[in-house]
Amino acid sequence: MVDSAHRTSRADQRRQTEARILAVARQVFSEYGYDRATIRAIASKAKVNPGLVIHYYGSKERLFAEATRTTPDEPIAGPPDQVAEQLLAALHAKLTEEPTATLAMLRSMLTHPEAAHGVREALRHQQRQISLGLSADDALLRTALTGAITLGVVVGRHLLQLDGLRDASPEQITDLLRPCLESLTRSPAEEPSAER
Repeated sequence: MVDSAHRTSRADQRRQTEARILAVARQVFSEYGYDRATIRAIASKAKVNPGLVIHYYGSKERLFAEATRTTPDEPIAGPPDQVAEQLLAALHAKLTEEPTATLAMLRSMLTHPEAAHGVREALRHQQRQISLGLSADDALLRTALTGAITLGVVVGRHLLQLDGLRDASPEQITDLLRPCLESLTRSPAEEPSAER
């Protein structure tokens, strides 16, 4: 009975250590990007031996893949006004908290092929969902623009910390972007006619 409790305790310790390493890795990758982050720095901040990081995760590449894994946004579907609101809600969530896994991916996307692939695939997935409801000839361009706007706002707020954007509330940002995203998610036939 003591052995069973001891084993459970060791298993719990192992899970806690793995979780601590992963949390620190997310922080280090989000702060420095893939190229500048090191196993040694991650181990030091997690208060473990670098060999233990490799033991649990195998390599820096595998640790990065695990640290940047994110849960996908909710599926986007419905009429154009609902699609715009779903996009705004997803953006609001990204602005409310500092998403370390996403930031690690974004900071690394220009120098690390796996990060670039991850960002590109996430945007393509979103584009495919949105384009299903668009009948416009330029649906691909419209969906690409919605992705670029979202990406630009998240990068501008969290990584570049642009004046105005950094300090604005998520509500202010989404309220200002609403007409733009509503316009992009409607087909030209659904656009209100321009006033003459």
